Amino acid sequence: MTDAEWAAIRPLLPLPSWLQGRGGRPEGYCHRQLLDAIRYLVAGGISWRAMPADFPGWGAGLRFFRRWREHGLITEFHDRLRGKVREREGRETEPTAGIIDAQSVRAAATAPAASRGYDGGKKVPGLALSVSPGSGPLRVVAYAG
Repeated sequence: MTDAEWAAIRPLLPLPSWLQGRGGRPEGYCHRQLLDAIRYLVAGGISWRAMPADFPGWGAGLRFFRRWREHGLITEFHDRLRGKVREREGRETEPTAGIIDAQSVRAAATAPAASRGYDGGKKVPGLALSVSPGSGPLRVVAYAG
């Protein structure tokens, strides 16, 4: 992670309680190292347990990731990134419209019956996926229903 990236993300992270005078013990890992580990995991598509020894232990990384996700920090990172990308492209920070596309996908026989259906127009049994694509490398929302 570059210093510029860290400067943009650091204010979003919560301060540890021991730094705020609320007690507790100091954390054993630097938040920047943990973010680097999470980025490595996402970029490589590896499992937590396959983290190289250069990063904090997989258990610590997973605990911090879950805590940050539960507090909405991962979504906040994404939303701020999306806003910066859109501003750089000369667009509004927040999207004002969306495109939804749908497709039918054949479901495996092992898929639960509650998630399968039948597309009468295409005469295909399976799942209906609805997709709202993002801009560039940003989030693509998909759901089956």
